[in-house]
Amino acid sequence: LGKRIAFRIIEAIGKSALSLGYAIALSELVISPATPSATARGGGILYPIVRSLAEALGSKPGESARRIGTYLMQVGYHTDAVTCTMFVTSMAGNPLCVALAEKTLGVHVTWMSWASAAIVPGLIALLLVPYVMMKLSPPELVHIPDAKGLAQRELTEMGPMSLAEKGLSVIFVVSLALWASSGLTHIDATPVAMGAVCLMLMLDIINWQDVIQEKGAWDAMFWMGSLMTLASALAKSGIITWIANGAGAAISSLGFDWVVSCLIILLFYTYIHYAFASVTARISALYAAFIAVSVSVGAPPLLVAIIFGIFADVPISLTHYGNGCAPIYFGGGYVSQSEWWKNGFIMTTITTLIYLTIGAAWWKVLGLW
Repeated sequence: LGKRIAFRIIEAIGKSALSLGYAIALSELVISPATPSATARGGGILYPIVRSLAEALGSKPGESARRIGTYLMQVGYHTDAVTCTMFVTSMAGNPLCVALAEKTLGVHVTWMSWASAAIVPGLIALLLVPYVMMKLSPPELVHIPDAKGLAQRELTEMGPMSLAEKGLSVIFVVSLALWASSGLTHIDATPVAMGAVCLMLMLDIINWQDVIQEKGAWDAMFWMGSLMTLASALAKSGIITWIANGAGAAISSLGFDWVVSCLIILLFYTYIHYAFASVTARISALYAAFIAVSVSVGAPPLLVAIIFGIFADVPISLTHYGNGCAPIYFGGGYVSQSEWWKNGFIMTTITTLIYLTIGAAWWKVLGLW
């Protein structure tokens, strides 16, 4: 279904290198709310499409990489990173942030509260990716008259929508509606997701083998279980409060207000991702302590819980090992490491600035601070 959606979008708007970039971005946006694994979405669904497009347009690793492949690979990866920031259900580590915020701060972050906070700055960042990459890694091939034909051939080969795809479409829409309306229905995102999985199993859309092979989900579950137990014990013992108060007092002694103090912590939390090869590992190591410190200096708890959740994903763009799908895109051989790191730093900084300026203004409108 994800491939079909992507090729439909390419068929509709893919007429140039830039419009292909936007087709990839739009595909990421449509698929991301119901794909809680960035590796599965970026590496499993979109990477094969991006690679096929590049090769069909005469761009392969090596001398012809810059024909269009370098550009498309960069757009694919960086749009995956941006969509991770936008929804609780678009990245495996995001539910861990939600759970840790509740245990550490007693704050409940709903699917809708996260999405509403991220949607405006996230969309702006997403819209900028294809344009910025056009400047940083300009393709030699600008106009692509045959992109529509390529998409049509792929769709013809796939055939009409199967019953399983139609069923999955309905489950996808209903799940999104329930997640978005959780504030009204008081149905948590977890039972909705579990119900969707059960329905897919009952309707034979997926089988149990598919479930047990989803390593990212099982990995997140075991991480979450152990970390939730640890976070709960630390919160009850008062250790997190003691550390937060001590660190908060040290920061406050510098004379900064909570906005500047929180900004310093947030920037450190973002660029320290150079030292991590896993978003979940960074969340596990830093999220609970940093949100506690931020609240101790006077920052609003709900705002802190959401922005540190968003900024868990913002620096995915930094390196070629930033998350699970990074080695897949980088391993394609279209982008050198130096170019990847240069573009990654620029894109991460642009996304950071968007969230801290336009995002901050939007959060003020929402009443988060």
